[in-house]
Amino acid sequence: MPAPERIPAGRVSAMEPAVEPVAVPAARKDPPRTAQEPAMGLTDAFLADGELTVRGQIREASNAVLYCTVERDGRTASAVYKPVAGERPLWDFPDGTLAQREVAAYEISRASGWDLIPTTVLRDGPYGTGMVQEWIEAPATEDGGEVPELLALIEDEEPGPGWKAVGYADIGEGRTALLVHADHPWLRRLAVLDVVINNGDRKGGHLLPGAGGRLFAIDHGVTFNADDKLRTLLWGWAGEPLTGEALEMLRGLAATLEDGAPLAARLAELITDTEIGALRERVAQLLRTGKHPEPGGQWPAIPWPPV
Repeated sequence: MPAPERIPAGRVSAMEPAVEPVAVPAARKDPPRTAQEPAMGLTDAFLADGELTVRGQIREASNAVLYCTVERDGRTASAVYKPVAGERPLWDFPDGTLAQREVAAYEISRASGWDLIPTTVLRDGPYGTGMVQEWIEAPATEDGGEVPELLALIEDEEPGPGWKAVGYADIGEGRTALLVHADHPWLRRLAVLDVVINNGDRKGGHLLPGAGGRLFAIDHGVTFNADDKLRTLLWGWAGEPLTGEALEMLRGLAATLEDGAPLAARLAELITDTEIGALRERVAQLLRTGKHPEPGGQWPAIPWPPV
């Protein structure tokens, strides 16, 4: 179940409502990179201070998402720009806060040491203040084929080796299939990170394989709510003990979230004090239980549409 395509449209209409996805293409196709464009790992300063030029709109997004290039000091890179003015209102999140939440998720990802979220900044742009994030290009395998699948639907009752079961999905005509995700160390890290940031929308299309076996995750506007909003496709480890590296990460993160710490001060610029308090409690809860959480039953556990 590959990620939906992120192909910029030929024209830009940033404030026009985006079209909901109706199908999952066979593979994601990215615009070609220039010879000067770095493959990954842009700095905050590059994205924040470079010249931002809109090239097209990514139509399948639920909010305004613009494909851009950023140029600074003779280098050019691709990026995604989500202006606050293009955000659709949500009943359970304050208006105009999704861009800040994307940046807050990046700050947590960076503090964790796992760097699962591409470089993300909050800056002014052609359509006002918004989130700007490094574009991640999907790599090809050595033989030129597609990257391995991270999600799949199977007709068996149990997942095969290397896969974790999520649950049964209705595939039409009265048939069901088992939804599974890869038992992948990067996915497991992401499952922990999603609990920490209280991600209410972890879909398959938000998973981007990177070069060298890396995994990146995008679309973190629906995060950091003070209420439990966790909705994800990554339930395969539910109830299992956290790994040693996850516990070590959480202990370090708890220290960086203490009052007066630089990360806590940075988050105070992006989310509310109540949300920071809830964030600290989620980290503490993971450390107390030492386990991946299970669905609570009071909120839909899987986002819709799942891709």
